[in-house]
Amino acid sequence: MRKHKPTDSRSNASRGTLDLLVLRALAFEPLHGVGIVRRIQQLTTDEIELSFGSLFPAVYRMEERGWLQSEWKASENNRRAKYYRLTAAGRRRLQTEEREWKRIVKVVTLALRSSS
Repeated sequence: MRKHKPTDSRSNASRGTLDLLVLRALAFEPLHGVGIVRRIQQLTTDEIELSFGSLFPAVYRMEERGWLQSEWKASENNRRAKYYRLTAAGRRRLQTEEREWKRIVKVVTLALRSSS
């Protein structure tokens, strides 16, 4: 029987959730880091606070996987900022992540409704 470290599953779940939120935030329009954080706060009605320390490693990883592309542009306050946008692969990944999230919610909801 294989044993899993608790930190492994927690890390993977957190990473998947973060990926889903970032991809969803960028589905509307290209955004820079602060914009991504603000959009996630907006989408989650301020229930999820995201630090830049967790955002940027995720964004860089998604860019390496081809889900995001970036370019430097002037921000709304005329400062240089790196804007991220979804690629076609990123849009497909968003659809996959959304399907998987809905499946997980359904399964966990069923488990919570079950009597012991």
